[in-house]
Amino acid sequence: MLNKLKIEFNLQDYLEKINKTNSYFHTFINKDNLAVGVLRLKPDEEDKQEPHESDEIYFIISGNGYLKIKDKDFKVSKHKLFFVAKNVPHFFHGNTKELTVLYFFAGFDS
Repeated sequence: MLNKLKIEFNLQDYLEKINKTNSYFHTFINKDNLAVGVLRLKPDEEDKQEPHESDEIYFIISGNGYLKIKDKDFKVSKHKLFFVAKNVPHFFHGNTKELTVLYFFAGFDS
């Protein structure tokens, strides 16, 4: 029997799902060793995430603003990549344009 694991993804489909829900993110791969999703924040929308139990990578697709990691603000812009270690407080803020971010967890997204 063939493994039915999905191997091709269209981010636009997941961004449309976000638009139809009250959530600002959608995790579309959620395996034991890897979780991947997309986050979209409207201008000045609050990012309510809490520290995660896995290391995480953020890839900025579009938008602007800041990523606060611990007590330091990092300016975000298209094509920047950020690493956030597990259990470290962080959140996006201050965007004046719609912010779209691809995220990768080194583990399951709980």
